[in-house]
Amino acid sequence: MQTIMLAGGRGIRLDPFSRILPKPLFPIGDKPIAEILVEQLKLAGAHEIVMCLGYLADLMKLYFQDGSYYGLSIRYSVEKDPLGTAGPLRMVDMLDDNFLVVNGDELTTLDFGALYKHHLAMKADMTVSVHQKSISSSFGVLETKDGKIISYSEKPTIDYWASMGIYVINKGVLPLIPENQRFDMPDLVQRLLLEQANVVSYESQDLWFDIGTLADLEKAKEQFEHC
Repeated sequence: MQTIMLAGGRGIRLDPFSRILPKPLFPIGDKPIAEILVEQLKLAGAHEIVMCLGYLADLMKLYFQDGSYYGLSIRYSVEKDPLGTAGPLRMVDMLDDNFLVVNGDELTTLDFGALYKHHLAMKADMTVSVHQKSISSSFGVLETKDGKIISYSEKPTIDYWASMGIYVINKGVLPLIPENQRFDMPDLVQRLLLEQANVVSYESQDLWFDIGTLADLEKAKEQFEHC
């Protein structure tokens, strides 16, 4: 299983700490986030990881080197200008027909191998891992039609599926990503839907942390260290 790890962002919401370390190298216990991911990927059957880097790329290269310490191959693709979350994929060569994509700044107990097998079984162009979330409204929510109120819910709780930022992609979709331009994963999903491609979901209730703020980091430290 070949994996692309997106690890080029600046982590602005974690300033000033992200001025010193790239976010994937922030520690959870005695290991950085990205190292936990690398070890999980190895156990799931990954044979190669391609790290797409930008900000503070040399620190990531210095830490992980060629991957031999972890029993797999690690190579690097470095962007000169920010290309978003999908744009860097166009820069990577020697891609397998299907490959996993993860963000280097998130923690999860998701079974990456099961996700990959699901993608192959569905013969999907793209598989998006999704996690169920709930949001509570502080207001009454009304549905109207032609100026008339037809329903009213007082402070309802709404369930929805959130993208986990973990994907499996068939390389046949890569021509839909413009070269040398910023292009994000939601853009790719929208384009694939317009093309009526086979885009499927993989539902997960596994532990999942998208670490964007210091509060997210502290919460991840409290819960993930006990897994």
